[in-house]
Parts: sequence; structure tokens; C-alpha cells
Amino acid sequence: MAERLPAQPPVLPGLNYVRPLGSGGFADVYLYGQDMPRREVAVKVLPDSLHTPELVRMFNAEIDVLARLATHPSIVTIYDAGLAPDGRPYISMEYCPASYAKRYRQERIPVHEVLEVAVKMASALETAHRSGVIHRDIKPSNILVTGYGTPVLADFGISASIAGAARASMALSVPWSAPEVVLEQSAGTVASEVWGIAATIYSLLAGRSPFERSDRAENSREHLTRRIARAAYTPIGRGDVPPALEAVLQRAMNREPSRRQQSALQFAEDIRAVQAAAGLVPTPVEVRVESYRPSSRLDLDDTAARWAQRPSVAYPTTRKYQPNAPLHRDEDGTVTTMPRRRRVVWPWYVAGGAGLIAVGAAAAWLIGTVI
Repeated sequence: MAERLPAQPPVLPGLNYVRPLGSGGFADVYLYGQDMPRREVAVKVLPDSLHTPELVRMFNAEIDVLARLATHPSIVTIYDAGLAPDGRPYISMEYCPASYAKRYRQERIPVHEVLEVAVKMASALETAHRSGVIHRDIKPSNILVTGYGTPVLADFGISASIAGAARASMALSVPWSAPEVVLEQSAGTVASEVWGIAATIYSLLAGRSPFERSDRAENSREHLTRRIARAAYTPIGRGDVPPALEAVLQRAMNREPSRRQQSALQFAEDIRAVQAAAGLVPTPVEVRVESYRPSSRLDLDDTAARWAQRPSVAYPTTRKYQPNAPLHRDEDGTVTTMPRRRRVVWPWYVAGGAGLIAVGAAAAWLIGTVI
């Protein structure tokens, strides 16, 4: 898809625009400051020109998937979603100031850090898979880093249900896609996700995607597709990468899906074994426990626009309405009028009147006495 300039940021209630964060083929991302609670948020906006049923489906899918999975510590947190006043759908989410998008090409990332990222991302994927969702776009730029240095998986925009992946579109990032995906034999499976996480981890270690060549002319989509289809594994070529790790990645990137690790969890356990063998403390696997497994599968084929403005809910009240009464915000958010309190003043009037009578009587007596 040809590059396009980001659209003008929308005016959003309670949010103040700061600067653009990025622009992709399907959406623009901006940094906003939120008024209450006060924090920075990343806002993803679907441009006016891209309101096609498929992109609406993708936007719906990302909202629903993030809402279900965002409590996972290695998945980006969603805050809100709605319709901007100008009609553009948006998602407000956790602002992550960094990612692995460029870092893996600019510096040599330590092996111990990459191993930790591998387990965390595999844990996030396993949780998604148990919820019936496949990500379908695993790559370095979709691993963001929070302000606390924690890697989190983002961009579920082209995710699909495991049951419905066969009829999903073929939108993908070729360098990290499995052979069956680039050859359009599959739109994505758990096995292709295992390939994707392995290819991503390979990239973080090698400083390039697995089938990339130094000559840019050899890195076209067609060239990459042919090399990925052959799936000839090339060693990373770093002296500090243990052979056991190379073996784990090579297995995960086998041309035959049945010969790969059969789940993201199994891939995570293989990486943990590499950590233990290297004298490192294995990174904990964080997967949703079965007792909290969602009772229903997400409908990721929904193309309906579900971004209606929030209605104002009227609460029944026994208070008397006074047009000039001061405004008060109820605990649940409805603005109502507070009746003015009536001051109970009659005891003071009675007491004051009695005092005046007494003073008058005393004055009359005094005058009579003097006369």
C-alpha cells in the first residue's frame, strides 16, 4: 500500500492533542494528554477515507481483542473507544514510548533480554490463542515497550478467530510470515504464529529479518516469498547465541507446520530451558488460567459500526428542580441540579421579636418611673 500522510488529529473531549506518533496503511496514531485522570495516551484513529467494511471489521476486532486480553501484563492496555465528533472511530490506549521497530537494526540487543521478550510474547500469544484469537502480524514493530521497560504485544488490527482464519484476508508482514501464509495456503494458524514469534526473535538477535539479504534489490516481496517458501534456516551468526537457542528457533521455523512446537506455550517452555541452561532465571510464563477462560468466542467478522455516542442516563430523583440551583455531579456521572437548602430561621425571628417586646416594656416602665 502506498504511503499516505496522517490526517488532521480529531478534537476529542477530555483529551488534548500533543503530537503524531505514527501512520500506517490503515490508521493514524497520535499522542494526547488526558485531563482526568491526568496521563498520556496513544490514540489510534481510522481515517475518513478508509471506512470500508473490511477496515471497520479490523478496527472492531482490535477493540474487542484488546478489551478481552488487555489485563495480560504483556499486552498493551486499552482505555476507551468511541466516535470522534467528526465521525472518525478511535481507540485510546496505553502510551508506550519505545518499541523494537528500529532498535534491533541499530544496536546489538543482549541475548538475555531477547530471551525474556520471547517468553513474554509467547505468553501473550498463548493467552490470545486460548481465547480463540490469532494475532497474524507478529513482528518487531508490534512489540512496544512501556515506560517501565516492559515489552507488550500490540496491534491486533488484522487478528482473526482461529475458527474463521480460513476466510480471513491475507494482509500480512511478509518477512516474518510462515511459508504456508506467504504462499496463501493459510491465513494463519497457531503453527504459523509459532513461526512468527520465532522469526521475530531471530530478527532481534540478528539485526535483520531471517530471509533478508544485504543487497536491497534482493529483498522485494517476490524474492522474500521465494526464500521463505524454501525455509532454509540460516544461523544467526552471533558468538553469544547458544546452539540450544538456534535449535529452538530452527525447529519453530520448520517448513512443515507439524514439525514446529505445537503451541506458543511449548515455544515459551523451550526458551525457558535455554535460559536455565545458560544459568539465567527462567522468565515466568503468564497465561490466563482455565477457570477464568472467557465463556464465549469473539466475533471478529463484525463489520457493523458500533461507535455511537454515549447517551446521557436520566436518574429518577425526588428532589425539587430549581432552575437557578448550583450544578452537582452525581457519583455515576449524571449532571443534576441541587436544590438550595432552606434556612430554618423562624426561631431567630421569634426570639428577636420577644427581645424587642421585652426592651419596649422595660423602656415604658423606666419612663413611667421617672415621671
